[in-house]
Amino acid sequence: MFRYLACFSLLLNLLACSKGQQTAEDYQWLEHVDGKAAIAWVDANNSETDARLGKSALYQSLYQQALAVISSPERLPSIHQKGEYVYNLWQDAEHPRGLYRRSLASDFIAKSPVWQTVIDLDALSAAENKQWVFKGLNCLAPEYRHCLMSLSEGGGDTIEVREFNAETLRFVAQGFNLAAAKTNIDWIDENQVYLGTDFGADSQTNSGYPRQVRLWSRGTPFTDAKLLYSADKTSVSASGHRYKDGQYSVDIITDATTFWESRYHLLVNGELSDIALPPSATINDFIKGQLLVSLKQEWQFNGRIFPEGAVLLIRPQALVTPEKAAAHDITLLIEPSTEFIVEELHTSPRGIIAIGLVDVKAQARLYTSINGAWRFEALDLPSVGSLSIETIDQKSGAFFARFEDFLTPPSLYYIDTNLKSQLVAAQAASFDASQFKVEQFFANSVDGTRVPYFAVMKKDIEFNGKNPTHIFSYGGFRVSLKPSYSGSYEDLNGAYGKLWLERGGVFVLANIRGGGEYGPAWHSAVLLENRHKAYEDFEAVAQDLTNKKITSAKHLGIEGRSNGGLLVAATMVRHPELYGAVISGVPLLDMQRYHTLLAGASWMAEYGNPDIESNWQWLKAYSPFQNVGADQHYPPILFYTSTKDDRVHPGHARKMAAKMKAQGHSVEYYENREGGHGGSSTKEQLAKRIALGYTLLWQTLP
Repeated sequence: MFRYLACFSLLLNLLACSKGQQTAEDYQWLEHVDGKAAIAWVDANNSETDARLGKSALYQSLYQQALAVISSPERLPSIHQKGEYVYNLWQDAEHPRGLYRRSLASDFIAKSPVWQTVIDLDALSAAENKQWVFKGLNCLAPEYRHCLMSLSEGGGDTIEVREFNAETLRFVAQGFNLAAAKTNIDWIDENQVYLGTDFGADSQTNSGYPRQVRLWSRGTPFTDAKLLYSADKTSVSASGHRYKDGQYSVDIITDATTFWESRYHLLVNGELSDIALPPSATINDFIKGQLLVSLKQEWQFNGRIFPEGAVLLIRPQALVTPEKAAAHDITLLIEPSTEFIVEELHTSPRGIIAIGLVDVKAQARLYTSINGAWRFEALDLPSVGSLSIETIDQKSGAFFARFEDFLTPPSLYYIDTNLKSQLVAAQAASFDASQFKVEQFFANSVDGTRVPYFAVMKKDIEFNGKNPTHIFSYGGFRVSLKPSYSGSYEDLNGAYGKLWLERGGVFVLANIRGGGEYGPAWHSAVLLENRHKAYEDFEAVAQDLTNKKITSAKHLGIEGRSNGGLLVAATMVRHPELYGAVISGVPLLDMQRYHTLLAGASWMAEYGNPDIESNWQWLKAYSPFQNVGADQHYPPILFYTSTKDDRVHPGHARKMAAKMKAQGHSVEYYENREGGHGGSSTKEQLAKRIALGYTLLWQTLP
């Protein structure tokens, strides 16, 4: 059977490409997500990869280790507090799709949780003959009884919404229920929601997201919902939200005109008023009758200048009638500083919790208001690692914080109303960390920028240029890559402790520009025509590792996902001599057509518009699909994606793999039939993807 599929795959390539020079159009048939020819190609190439990588004893060992790590009964899943309960999604061998469950928060804090099943995703999938993936439960505060459950068939961004009663633990038959679509929905009160969904022709943006915001009342057809706002089709999406702080509320309609800019509107008694915020500003939340706003660029308002990276508190009316605004209507809460790069902001009854970074190491602060004056105090939580606010009790102000680093398993702390912290849960170690050390280095990029990276390695490592090394990076969309423990849910690199470090490898996390590690400017430095600087940063890290003799090109493997998948493919095409192996996951690769595929149009503010000739000039300089050549020698590469990825089109990976195979390069390909942009829906699917990647690295780099 395999020989037949392999021959069929070759035949498809020959039919599509013929002999000689291929054109981009020769591969567009692979963009038909569920097309018979495209799926036959996927099946054939999956089978080839399974035969070459998945049948080896090495793969079997790596798969079993990966599955054991990510399925450990002692792992620490994410929790969310809703009223008196904490909720989490638990997946194991008996429940591969998961149990969404809850325990009283008091029992959880006392380290004796009693879990109650809220919904069994495996049972629901079996009953309805669909592969359901849980996408969240949005419950109306403060009772948390009326809830909206989001379910995705196969794990994509397209969701089905069902109203759910958290007291009876039953779906509400005649409630706020919607068929599968890319939907924005949020509670106003128990009888009304803000809704954006597929209302039919012309109701979605060019990016495939809702462009209308409507008010939907209980007991009426969703098609009769009252239209409040309609964005231009060139916008990314539009949505409505009611912010509440316990005493006050405010209704905001957001028109995301690009990925990085928005127009905000205040809704009062059915009337919309423009809000005079700069387009790049972000409304984070609402507290004490004021909007919590973070600035991504300098802002001049009524004679005052607020710097890039500042966090402000603003009374909404001051932004509607700025000519009447007084100085006290805007408070500069956090002034930007290299000593505290704001990463997270959360409101609570106690005040505002902020997580900041200093050279990619976290610290936490609580800002409180006394007689109208805001001050902060540092919270007694671990630092020099990754720290995040897990969930907040919006009644008391107590909260849970999560900490982890490369060698410390995820730990959950409970911070009570007196700001005393206690460790309430910790994940068991998934590898022996005692033999390893972590060092942070800085590489110099082409333009002189110092680029930080972490290296995790044996304490007795020899800098001889022969150590198998694995770099993971991303470099875009203001996403900060922080230290994460092997096998945690923050670990984007797989179970690297057991599968890589313990077997003698070095793991590297590169914090190149494009992320948010050093504030908005770290991201904006590589937008549009400056994208190449992110690749130069990455290449500088690779070269620095070689210069330090930690490794050398033939022992160096690189990996990235999504935008990171573009990163590693682009730098491979630019400088194939720097690397020994490449893993490109759920990538976008054809930068000439990316804006026409699924959600691609929403990213033009990041990359540019290839239909504009000046933009295409910089895009085509690095676009992997256009630049890969038969006359070059590239390192072995694994592409992985998902048929159900409705964000980054699987056609990117399919076309690149097909083109490189036709050119005679060493290519592995794996496409999971479900999983969405995450690439997998179950632990078994994730373990397979991880094991395939590390099999390629271990077969190639030592």
